[in-house]
Amino acid sequence: MAQSIPRQDYPRPQFVRNEWLNLNGMWEFEIDNSKSGRERGLSQAPHLSGKILVPFCPESSLSGVKNTDFMDAVWYKRRFLVPGKWGADKRRIFLHIGACDYMTEVWVNGKPAGRHEGGYSPISLEITDLVMQGEENVVTICASDDLRSQNQPSGKQSYGYLSGGCMYTRTTGIWQTVWLESVPFTYIAGVQCTPCLERQSVVVEADCREADGEVLTVLAGFAGKPVGRATCRVAGKAVRLELPLKELHLWEPGSPKLYDLTLTLGDDEVKSYFGMREITWVDGKMFLNRKPVFLRLVLDQGYYPDGIYTAPSDKDLKADIERSMAMGFNGARLHQKVFEPRFLYYCDILGYLVWGEYPNWGLDISRADAWQGYLPEWLEILKRDYSHPSIIGWCPLNETQDDQNPQFVKMLVDMTHAFDRTRPVIDASGWKHVQGLTDIMDVHDYEQDSRVFRKRYDRLKKGSPVPIRLLGEGYPSFVSEFGGIWWSETDNSGWGYGSHPASREEAVERFRGLVDALLDNPQICAFCYTQLTDVEQEQNGLYTYKRIPKYDPAVISAIVSRKAAFEQNIPG
Repeated sequence: MAQSIPRQDYPRPQFVRNEWLNLNGMWEFEIDNSKSGRERGLSQAPHLSGKILVPFCPESSLSGVKNTDFMDAVWYKRRFLVPGKWGADKRRIFLHIGACDYMTEVWVNGKPAGRHEGGYSPISLEITDLVMQGEENVVTICASDDLRSQNQPSGKQSYGYLSGGCMYTRTTGIWQTVWLESVPFTYIAGVQCTPCLERQSVVVEADCREADGEVLTVLAGFAGKPVGRATCRVAGKAVRLELPLKELHLWEPGSPKLYDLTLTLGDDEVKSYFGMREITWVDGKMFLNRKPVFLRLVLDQGYYPDGIYTAPSDKDLKADIERSMAMGFNGARLHQKVFEPRFLYYCDILGYLVWGEYPNWGLDISRADAWQGYLPEWLEILKRDYSHPSIIGWCPLNETQDDQNPQFVKMLVDMTHAFDRTRPVIDASGWKHVQGLTDIMDVHDYEQDSRVFRKRYDRLKKGSPVPIRLLGEGYPSFVSEFGGIWWSETDNSGWGYGSHPASREEAVERFRGLVDALLDNPQICAFCYTQLTDVEQEQNGLYTYKRIPKYDPAVISAIVSRKAAFEQNIPG
């Protein structure tokens, strides 16, 4: 089995405290397909019948369970001791779960600690009054997962017993780090940073608890030296201040300069970071720091052969970004999954541009009550990820159904804009846009004949719309899914788009023809190739599922990174 305490790195790099305890490792575990566990008293039971390695889902081999059948409910149990130094008066203890799919209920020492709905956003529960100092404590977690109800978002998790096509092995229960944290009685609950290049400052908004009238101090540093300081008194629970910076260093692809940030409120101290960059969009084109940027993106599904949703190690998160960059891409569309904060941390430090997406597949958005299974969690995700400079846009829906509720889509986009006015929003990527909602028109097009593909988009040069699927009238500037070339040297029994090339060389030439058609078109300013790696039976990756390159990275990089027509008039 894998290491006894996997994924030991601090799980929340933009909001760091020193007092924390990783609870990953071996837990007791039990599958409860009858959902009778509550009646059988599993929340108070001294033990469960099996074992699992957390944070890996029970479907994965790394978990030690490897049950790929449907599991309607699963139970976890673990014992822990509270560190002695956490016993000081007026300190709080929180239990955090990075993500648990789908409906989560928690007990500590047999007493209810809280509930959470959603498989992708973080869970934070204060358990101060439930734990015992100097004695063994027990945390019990139950996760219910009704994937086939069509009433919960599930992304690419297969609705059938087996994986098939572009649907993959399911993820049930805990799939991100579980940990404890100690904070002072007066503490900082969250922070958001908004850069302002024109004023050479950053706006810091902090959520503070039991802090009315207290003073928040914010310090900014760059390359080890102080570059800014500001203070503000808390009014109720909120602080909003502008922090002027003595030096301006821009965050850009290839040069991702980051500032350190320290927030102090009474005895509480939080370490964070931010990047100074600005995203604007005009006529379907994107600008980074007021300079046009061509987005050479790759579709990243975030699946791993042995961990499913969960990377085996921290270095595996970083390695996938480096693999993409080695083939000439400057970013990714993070597809039908909410990626964990440590992945976004590596995007930030490597200068990798990403679109944040929600895994809406599985949720029937024609239903009047669909918002209940979507909006609360989407808001939690926006709050969690707002300050990452690498995120340059939001894509809350992908390939939505014909009978979608347009009022639901409008409410979703309006809410996203209300929360974040700094990034563009694509209402529903690929198929069915609601008129007047999207900031950037995009299309999905898996045509494999590069001549047909080129001719189709040449219409844009004449101001004519591209008639694709349900798009109707519109002028796409972002081909956000294309390619998907089905190639495997050893196994042609998988799945991919179009015909299987006769050779690797033919696959590369098909890739070149499709990419050239977009790079040569001055009306196209962004593309996203499907995809970075194979996923299970889907064999259209540039790498295999085990991360072995199918093609010479240098050859692919030369094709992807050459100057585009859109960039011809851009200085430099």
